[in-house]
Amino acid sequence: MELPKMKLTSASASEINLEALYQICPSCFTEVKDEKTGELTHKINFNILRELLGDNAFEGADEEYGFNWVGKNAARREAARVITKTLRPCPEESVDWENTQNLYIEGDNLEVLKLLQKSYLGKIKMIYIDPPYNTGNDFVYRDDFAMDKDGYDRAAGDVDELGNRFRKNVDTNARFHSDWCSMIYERLLVSRALLSNDGVIFISIDDNEVANLKKICDEIFGDSNFISKFDWRKKTGANDAKDIAVVTESILLYAKNHSVTLSDNIWTRDEDSINTDRYKFEDEFVDTRGKFYYDTLDRGGLQYSDSMNFGIQAPDGGIIYPNGRDSFVNDGWIWKWSKEKVNWGIENKFLEFVKSNKSKGSAYTIKYKVYQYVDNEGNVREKAGRAFMNLITDPINQIGNSEMKVLFDNKAPFSNPKPVGLIRYLFKTLKHKEAIVLDFFSGSASSAHAVMQMNAEDGGKRKFIMVQLPEETEAGSEAYKAGYKNICEIGKERIRRAGKKIKEEGGLQAQNLDIGFRVFKCEDSFMNDVYFSPAELKQEDLFSQVKNIKDGTSDLSMLFGCMLDWGVQLSLPLSDFTVSGKKVYNVNDGDLVACFAEDVNEDVISAIAELSPLRVVFRDSCFKEAAFKMNLFELFKQKCGWSEEQVKSRVHVI
Repeated sequence: MELPKMKLTSASASEINLEALYQICPSCFTEVKDEKTGELTHKINFNILRELLGDNAFEGADEEYGFNWVGKNAARREAARVITKTLRPCPEESVDWENTQNLYIEGDNLEVLKLLQKSYLGKIKMIYIDPPYNTGNDFVYRDDFAMDKDGYDRAAGDVDELGNRFRKNVDTNARFHSDWCSMIYERLLVSRALLSNDGVIFISIDDNEVANLKKICDEIFGDSNFISKFDWRKKTGANDAKDIAVVTESILLYAKNHSVTLSDNIWTRDEDSINTDRYKFEDEFVDTRGKFYYDTLDRGGLQYSDSMNFGIQAPDGGIIYPNGRDSFVNDGWIWKWSKEKVNWGIENKFLEFVKSNKSKGSAYTIKYKVYQYVDNEGNVREKAGRAFMNLITDPINQIGNSEMKVLFDNKAPFSNPKPVGLIRYLFKTLKHKEAIVLDFFSGSASSAHAVMQMNAEDGGKRKFIMVQLPEETEAGSEAYKAGYKNICEIGKERIRRAGKKIKEEGGLQAQNLDIGFRVFKCEDSFMNDVYFSPAELKQEDLFSQVKNIKDGTSDLSMLFGCMLDWGVQLSLPLSDFTVSGKKVYNVNDGDLVACFAEDVNEDVISAIAELSPLRVVFRDSCFKEAAFKMNLFELFKQKCGWSEEQVKSRVHVI
């Protein structure tokens, strides 16, 4: 029996969708023998699915509600297309490679998102992106695969040294809005699968595409999962405005599952908005209710009702009415609380009679207490403070430039980065302090800066994944003069400098702060094409040794390629040891064990078996004799106590 081969491709969108459907409709699945492999596979019986859906099944109509543009179907197909790219590890560009749990990935974010699907499916608590706004001169990815790749590249001339295709989307382009919609659509389609069930996504955008983005998000995430649109005042004025001075941008907030998110992941209150100085008083309930301040129980200008205009008996026997009156008069003033709630408040000491300076009627007025830890019905607050507001007035955009100058010796190698305070405000809506945060338009890495800053402040263990295309800096720019060839070099350097500064200023509390990051670069597969298309072998190749793996491929590249393919997170701890002169890699104490050395022997197998591994991978050329490779099944069955099926599922080769 042959050992199974690793696929070494990105996740299949159809397989992800099938798995999700299987969770809710297992009865519409059946087992069918695959014509190519002969193995039984799960397939959908559409007749059963149609019966389950009843009248909700739909074949399409001449007229139906939806948002369409030229290229939408192609974008949907591109989002589902499987790729054979990989992420090459770069320890030499990383910080604290051995220990950090943060990632910085260079490459086309669509390809990177596809590669991350197996390892981070449902693992991301929060996504924040600041994509191109499509202002007429923005960078937009070239994602048209209708033409042969080489032919398209020659025709467009839009290829960098890494083979990435890109261009400026100028407003004279006939598909100006359509191209932008396709670009963002396919990336959001893929990224949704990465969100946890209680995860959220924030998207910064301006007026150029906010309406189209809202429609796209309604389709991908569901309009019921729209939470809010934040309006951010990015500047205080615009002296060059010709008509209306636009000083705001928008940030759309969507959830993977609205109801679960609000209960499990999002704070409904902002603790920083609370003015703790107001809570000056304390009573016998201070341990459970906290301190309090007084607020007036009556108010004018509310919706008037006679039922809320009643007398309350004071300790001196006098009767108190709203607006300090001693008798019933409709002057528009009423109590904020009903008669029943007033009785409850007096009984539970949420209301207090306070001496007044009135010359007639009762010598008292009545006020209610606003406690730190409970609301005015006695319920424990989830968080002290007020509800998060969708209007953000601080910080303004200029602060982002100032933050860069502080880090880069009074120079700004990146124009108009988002202020750390803005992203921190968004991040603070999340309850989980160990969330994985993803930014796949990371730019200058403001998001990474914000994650490290918040962890230093509250002791959190948040982890970041930054993704950025290595777009070249413009000749003559501050960044170019400073020696930064592309945006990724700026982002990585910012994280290094910001992390060092945060740790120095944090003192003892920040000593264990993770300010490192593992660098990866999205590149073509380290496997030769013959690995993916063995049927294309020529006859003369059958009489020569055809290599599966490209010359110069490092062990680490192969290891992390296998981790991606097997769905192992890239931030897990990694160690290695040597047996009989053969290096063995151990990811997270047995999550994945790999050996790529030549002439693997039984001693190596025994050492691997002692780790009780979940997964094992070898290089096909590890085995000098085919008989030994065939004997692996028996060795692992004997040494690990595995069945033949377990060996087949756990031990693979490349």
